[in-house]
Amino acid sequence: MIRHSSYRGRLAPSPTGYLHLGHARTFWTAQARAKAAGGALVLRNEDLDRARSRPEFVSAMIEDLRWFGFEWQEGPDAGGPFGPYNQSERYSMYREALKKLERGGFIYPCICSRKDLQAAARAPHLEDDNEPIYPGTCRGLTSSQTVNRKFCWRFRVPDGETITFADGNLGPQRFVAGKDFGDFVVWRADDVPAYQLACVVDDAAMQITEVVRGADLLVSTARQLLLYRAMGLGAPEFYHCALVTDETGVRLSKRHDALSLRHLRECGHSPEALRRTW
Repeated sequence: MIRHSSYRGRLAPSPTGYLHLGHARTFWTAQARAKAAGGALVLRNEDLDRARSRPEFVSAMIEDLRWFGFEWQEGPDAGGPFGPYNQSERYSMYREALKKLERGGFIYPCICSRKDLQAAARAPHLEDDNEPIYPGTCRGLTSSQTVNRKFCWRFRVPDGETITFADGNLGPQRFVAGKDFGDFVVWRADDVPAYQLACVVDDAAMQITEVVRGADLLVSTARQLLLYRAMGLGAPEFYHCALVTDETGVRLSKRHDALSLRHLRECGHSPEALRRTW
């Protein structure tokens, strides 16, 4: 891990729905850690999902975060030296990273359909990992074999290698490539950069020194560490927070409208009272 003289944290919501209490608690931790370190906090709008991202959710996101008490020094509404802060405006950076990975032999084209993946992929090893382990069907595929066919790009993981990192909240973490996670998508078949690649490119470019996010992304950190290494980038430190769940023990999602910040605000709840429940 690299060490920095100045702390830089970030909030990285996606405008695919209204933010909920789970987002707020994790983001509040990110803000608290940035303030405690005397550092900066960056707001990044992760709006790459063309089908689900909507302009009204972007404006609601900023309004709800401000209402709850968040303050950031850089972002879509504040500007800053590492913009643009909307991922939809950063495609050239992602394409350059993809080319770098291709030149290095780290990725390969994959023509498997969703149906193929459902039939052939092994089940996820971890219950919080929502990407099944890819069986390597297209590992030997060449670009010439993808002519006139839709394909995505996958990162070839070093099977059997143990990826370790020290999480600032949960302690030592250990994942085995090919067992706990498999070859993962870095560029989707609909010509959109995948989360893993976009996240690494942006965190590196924005000089983020610590990534604070939910514990459901622990295995994503293992994947991303491989991307940092492949592209010759220094990795930030990581701090994964426990997830907020509903009364049945299911973790919150944007489908939990009753626990969205917008709904709670409309019902007269105050941010201070909501934070006291933590």
